[in-house]
Amino acid sequence: MKQVYVNSLDIPTLQRFAVGFDRMFDELARTAGSLNATNYPPYNIIRRGETEYAIEVAVAGFEEKELDVEVVNNELVISGNKAIEADGEYLYQGIAGRNFNRTFALFENVEVKGAQVKNGILTVTLEHIIPESAKPKKIAITFQK
Repeated sequence: MKQVYVNSLDIPTLQRFAVGFDRMFDELARTAGSLNATNYPPYNIIRRGETEYAIEVAVAGFEEKELDVEVVNNELVISGNKAIEADGEYLYQGIAGRNFNRTFALFENVEVKGAQVKNGILTVTLEHIIPESAKPKKIAITFQK
C-alpha cells in the first residue's frame, strides 16, 4: 500500500469544490500569519467534551497584576509583563521570567468562560456555543391530494 503525504495545502484547488468555505480559508490564512515565533511560555490546549476547551499557560512567578487575558477580534491574547526585581546580582539565571504575549485564534462562536491561576498554571476555559441556526432541525413535510 502506497502512502501519500501532503506537504502543502492548495487552497485555490480546494475552493473549486468547497462552496461557501471562503471565510474558513481566510481564517486559516490569518491564523497561519499570526503564529508565534517563540515557545515561551509553554502551554497546553485541552479538549474537554464536545464543546469545551481549556488553554493552560505556565505563568509561575507572575503576580496577578502582571497578567492580562483579553479577546480582541476573535483572538485570545494572554500577556505577562514581569516587573524585574532582584535582591542581588544574578550569577546564573535559569528561571525564565520575561515578558510575553501569546495569541490564539478563536473560531467563530467560541467564548471565553473564565480564567484562573492555580499552582503556577493559568487556565483559560473556552466554550463553543452552537447557535440555534446551526443546530439540526426537523422540516415538516406536507402532502397534497
